[in-house]
Amino acid sequence: MIDDSDRSLADEARAAAIEWWVVSRAGFSREERAKFEAWLAADPVHAEAYADIERTYAQVRRVRRKHVRVAAPRRRRLVAAVALAAAASLALWLALRPISILLRADFATGTGETRMVTLDDGSKVTLDASSAIALRFDAGERRVELLEGEAWFEVAADPARPFVVEAMGGTITALGTAFDVDIVDGGARVSVGQHSVAVASNGETVVVGERQQTSYETQAPPAPPSPAARSLAAWRRGSLIFEDRPLGEALAALGRYRRGRVHCATREICARPVTAVLPADDPRQALREIELFLGLRSVRFTELMVVLYE
Repeated sequence: MIDDSDRSLADEARAAAIEWWVVSRAGFSREERAKFEAWLAADPVHAEAYADIERTYAQVRRVRRKHVRVAAPRRRRLVAAVALAAAASLALWLALRPISILLRADFATGTGETRMVTLDDGSKVTLDASSAIALRFDAGERRVELLEGEAWFEVAADPARPFVVEAMGGTITALGTAFDVDIVDGGARVSVGQHSVAVASNGETVVVGERQQTSYETQAPPAPPSPAARSLAAWRRGSLIFEDRPLGEALAALGRYRRGRVHCATREICARPVTAVLPADDPRQALREIELFLGLRSVRFTELMVVLYE
């Protein structure tokens, strides 16, 4: 009989092993490598869990589809229906996105482009691909609106003028800090690298400390703070890292690096959890890896419109 405490320890070791594997794929810093080796040596269960993750990954990489299965008529109709809807949304996005965002933005990046800007107060903002911000600085406040995408903020100290980021109906007030704000489906996620921030949404506020994160949906309160991923803002180093995140979220992040859209044939497909390290500079390869790892197939109506299905 397996004791519940043993199972809990094994689950914790596996969760930590997944995090360390993700960090290793992105590239260890010297400090991270020392911590990783100390974790491995601390308990044989840790080393076993990490070896199991590596074996699983190696197996997936060896998988090759030996047979091409013809989609059933119902599945073909589903893919065709999704393709039509995707084509309509793609046309609307191509027509409206550049104009609506660029007219409001003070700084913006294009597909696959990242950029660091220094603001008038000395603060620095690093924009992820396909991201944009608008500035409203005055004598009493420094306010930045994240219009789309993701951005990393390094805030210059100025107690007389709070630094506030708006995103999806909420605000993030810096408390002497460096932090990341990512617009995700229907809301935003805030991750703190240094010090802390106050995140307010729907009339409620939480303080998020160093190496913590929170998220909120539009017109909903922020979630209680939880540990941030070790791979915080890894896109600044050229990697797209996902730790047990929904496929739809991963596709949205990948979409900042490729032209066009990737759609799921069903909601269930987009809800699948993904743990992966993908190359930001090669979105086609990244999409191939997603298909391989999740056992999905794709229909391409040119690279501008891709539909994933089972």
